[in-house]
Amino acid sequence: MSQSLLQELHKHPFVAEFKPEHSELLASMAKEVTFAADQVIFKEGDDYSVFYLLSEGMVALELESPGHVIRVQTLYRGDELDWSALLPRAGKYFQARALTPVTALAFEAADLLASFKRDPEFGLAVMTRVLGVVAERLRATRLQLADMYSPVARRAGT
Repeated sequence: MSQSLLQELHKHPFVAEFKPEHSELLASMAKEVTFAADQVIFKEGDDYSVFYLLSEGMVALELESPGHVIRVQTLYRGDELDWSALLPRAGKYFQARALTPVTALAFEAADLLASFKRDPEFGLAVMTRVLGVVAERLRATRLQLADMYSPVARRAGT
């Protein structure tokens, strides 16, 4: 394990409450990756199995519909990308596209899932955090929908 990857991981809020040995185990599976601005990281429906912790940059989660792309959410430094990678045989729900140059720590889902079997306490720590990410994304989507369909928004012509 690289000390620089462990140091980078310690900066990320995802591991803030991890035990030191769990952070070290996660760091041992990390690989630093970069994406250029406007690069598609994965497309909706792809069978892609990498979970990311964003270190720098911005990523758009998008839905493609005939004739246009709808941005659903924007992710920033300190966010997590592609929690669905931890669901075996689940295609991607969105397209992810780098809006700026992006640096991230990447984790192969197969490696993570295998490590959960060897160390269930580690698996529980990771999946509890991932479930928190999913809950936060659902909350953000709910707020977005409430704002979009509120009577005030309709009166304002949006």
